[in-house]
Amino acid sequence: MAEIGFYHLTRTPLDQALPRLLGRILAQQGRALVLCGGPERVQALDAALWLCPEPDWLPHGMAAGSHAAHQPILLTAEDAPAPNGARYLVLLDGAESAWLGEYDRVLDLFDGHDEAAVAAARRRWAAARTAGHALTYFQQGPRGWEKKATSGAALATS
Repeated sequence: MAEIGFYHLTRTPLDQALPRLLGRILAQQGRALVLCGGPERVQALDAALWLCPEPDWLPHGMAAGSHAAHQPILLTAEDAPAPNGARYLVLLDGAESAWLGEYDRVLDLFDGHDEAAVAAARRRWAAARTAGHALTYFQQGPRGWEKKATSGAALATS
């Protein structure tokens, strides 16, 4: 079973929060697959990651690319096994994966200013809890990510 962290974005937008989380994964010598809600998000995220100021460099590529196996971070809109051997899965835009059990850690990021996204995150939390995954809920606070709940607790977002 995967360890799934739900990341409730309340203070910064995705394009600012995601690079920092990916930077932490790279700092641990980890590899990540970022599953986006559609090809438009993949393209926009590709550009944003090349331009992000912190960390100043996030090596990445597209899962459909010819060198996908060599990329530490892969961006995709297709739910499939990670060609780069990623142990981290990042879910964006409400994306869901049939491959959760293949990863050590899953990060599910959702927009706290979008009621539909919050409701969908609650449904994903309940489904993941029923499936037996270890869950943690983080919310952005003044000093960064604050742990608010763990498995067994209901996802109560405010």
